[in-house]
Amino acid sequence: MIGSTVVIAGCSLALAVAAGVLAHEWMHVLVLRLGRVEYSVSYFPGRADGLRSVLTTHPWAAVHPRPTGGEPPWVMRLAALAPAVLAIPVFGLGLAGHMTTETPIVTAAAIGWLACALPSPQDFSVAFHAHRLLERSRESNAPSLSRAD
Repeated sequence: MIGSTVVIAGCSLALAVAAGVLAHEWMHVLVLRLGRVEYSVSYFPGRADGLRSVLTTHPWAAVHPRPTGGEPPWVMRLAALAPAVLAIPVFGLGLAGHMTTETPIVTAAAIGWLACALPSPQDFSVAFHAHRLLERSRESNAPSLSRAD
């Protein structure tokens, strides 16, 4: 029989992941807002039929920056890698000795939170290719010349 500690640890893991996903996206938003870059946030984009496919095949939340092209690339890079800051409190708890084998509930929550602190592959792509994103934004915002004459 599964002990109540294991059940509670599993629930705390799930809650930490849910909260961590939101915190991950809000970290992107925080840096974009401080850098004065326009953005939009969508929750459960590209919903499919059924709860299982929503949870496994689509992101739960997504931030879509809308740069004008005049922003410095470091703002986009910093916004892409900002969720890594979420790991600091977990490492602090670990160094303070609050995560041990005697505290599986705290440890499970910390693992879920740390999973959300990792930048996604898309985040790394933006971090490494921010200049391309800004160039494309600059080109799409350029005034188009009329072909009527």
